[in-house]
Amino acid sequence: MTASVRDDLERDLGCIDLLEGIHGLNERDQAVFQALQGVNEGLTVDDVADRLECERSTAYRSISRLVDAGVVVQRQENYDQGGYYYVYRPRTPEEAAREMQQLLNSWYATVGQLMQEFEDRYGGEADERGDRSLQPGP
Repeated sequence: MTASVRDDLERDLGCIDLLEGIHGLNERDQAVFQALQGVNEGLTVDDVADRLECERSTAYRSISRLVDAGVVVQRQENYDQGGYYYVYRPRTPEEAAREMQQLLNSWYATVGQLMQEFEDRYGGEADERGDRSLQPGP
């Protein structure tokens, strides 16, 4: 995770980096997301762990974060003799992109309000002191 928006703007971002920047997902989570891509029927936690050669618990934690972020969906499959298991697949790119756009729009609106509060709070003090260093240039 980068330290600032400026850092994000200065580095060479790829589309998979949206999962980190918007949802806070780590490299393992991104690898799990990519493993789920292109698998029509979805994968179980054990399938993901096998593909990524990691512990089942590690795969499960990443899948849980992806489900919580809304980029992966869980579907219950039932055994004929009783019982069930879960299969995971990514949401459609359109669904995931729409959700990320909504989150980004919400963030942008919130940051816009905070910038206005910043200007209101600190801009007035600069005017009273005659300090123009905080004021934008012409």
